[in-house]
Amino acid sequence: MGRILAIDYGTKRVGLAVTDELRIIASPLETVHVKDIYQYLEDYFKREQVDIIVVGEARDMNNKLSDSARVIEPFVRSLQKKYKDKSIERMDERFTSVMAQRVILDSGINKKARRNKGLVDKISAGIILQSYLDSKKYTK
Repeated sequence: MGRILAIDYGTKRVGLAVTDELRIIASPLETVHVKDIYQYLEDYFKREQVDIIVVGEARDMNNKLSDSARVIEPFVRSLQKKYKDKSIERMDERFTSVMAQRVILDSGINKKARRNKGLVDKISAGIILQSYLDSKKYTK
């Protein structure tokens, strides 16, 4: 059984999170510049077995795809073509950035570190992944 990788795809940065091999714990992994994401994934998949890729799905308060979906959807289609051996799934990412900022604030990280948008992105990916695990009952 391979790991599950979550992606919080943005226009500048991509937050990544991954499970342990038993799919119990979701952990923030890395933040990568959007232009480097495919090379990062290639390198990561050579080192680690990943069976499922979960991509955050941007929705608005009315549960409709938000404006950022226009950049996420082509990325998802590209993943599906490039990684036919992996299941590509979607997970609602509403409020993950807000929740990530709250986690950072509550953790006591200093003010300068809290401004690191990359940190927010990978924690957001972790929240997306944990939500996915909870919805699939992998953690029970």
